[in-house]
Amino acid sequence: MREEPREQALLLGVKLRDGEDFERSMEELWNLAEACGMQVTGQITQNMERPHSALYMGKGKLSEVRKFLEQHPVDVVIFDRQLSPSQLRNLEQLLDCAILDRTSLILEIFAVRARTREARLQVESARLQYILPRLTGMHKALSRQGGGSGISNKGAGEKKLELDRRRIEKRMSELRRELEQVSKEREIQRNRRQGSGIPRVALVGYTNAGKSTLMNSMLDKYSRDPSKRVMEKNMLFATLDTTVRRIHTGPQKEFLLSDTVGFIHQLPTGLIKAFRSTLEEAREADLLLHVLDYSDEACRQQREVTEETLKELGAGDIPVIYVYNKSDLRMQEDGSKMTLPRIQENRIYLSAKTGEGIQELVDMIWKLCGENKG
Repeated sequence: MREEPREQALLLGVKLRDGEDFERSMEELWNLAEACGMQVTGQITQNMERPHSALYMGKGKLSEVRKFLEQHPVDVVIFDRQLSPSQLRNLEQLLDCAILDRTSLILEIFAVRARTREARLQVESARLQYILPRLTGMHKALSRQGGGSGISNKGAGEKKLELDRRRIEKRMSELRRELEQVSKEREIQRNRRQGSGIPRVALVGYTNAGKSTLMNSMLDKYSRDPSKRVMEKNMLFATLDTTVRRIHTGPQKEFLLSDTVGFIHQLPTGLIKAFRSTLEEAREADLLLHVLDYSDEACRQQREVTEETLKELGAGDIPVIYVYNKSDLRMQEDGSKMTLPRIQENRIYLSAKTGEGIQELVDMIWKLCGENKG
């Protein structure tokens, strides 16, 4: 069976003097494009004091982009930051090519990955909210080939997103009502769990840090029921749907563990708002397990992004255990591997994949849950 050709993407970025780790951001943009099923054919960057108000990049650099587009087969151009409606409109006219920015790219990934009705409603709401002020500048992006990148958006009941403003606003109103109902249902479930007196623990962290792998390691150790396992995959935003599992670790010792959607740098505000009911699992938790990829050089920045997002959600004051996952892949200064697990106050270094440190993490959970009850 022949594999369908992947969309060819060109990445464009502007390095500003704003303290951002530009190289890391571009690498992440590349990974996002790959996660969306695209093949990156190249990238063009520019250093600027501030973005061009009308075109984001300078005119000279965009002439270089046009030459690249003439010489290479490119289906879509992806910008490293969110574009304003006027920038998007001007760039589409100038480059005569489908254009996505970082926000719309993340929204496409979410659209492809959403599995449950709730996740689909949330993603559709966020996408329409983003598209509405940009309709006139998104003609090519909305009409380019669907399927591979999920642009067809069948959840909206349309094969293409070329919807007029009135129909989008009507659909957004319908989605708000449906999401309010789903939010009420989820709140009833949460209250029921809260009334049970069982501690609630939520996994939070940057996308692809290993939250689902950690949940599965606990299920393998304490449940031994394969049907309870959640999907885990080495890709950005593999998990969008919140899953709650009961972890029974001994006589009268059980807690509820929820796996939440991962965070990322410049996560679209509309997505945070749309997924608010899902992310309430974190805000209503007794304890957070902040999972970090210790093998990633950007581990510290990823921790800051997650902490900032948790504050936005009103979950910044909940007790937390920092779980430095993939520690078996991190080499120490002397070139040796770290002995696992390692525990320092409310931090634990472990490997969810090998299971090293799972028991010790559970001991930390019970210690903190006991202190909170006291």
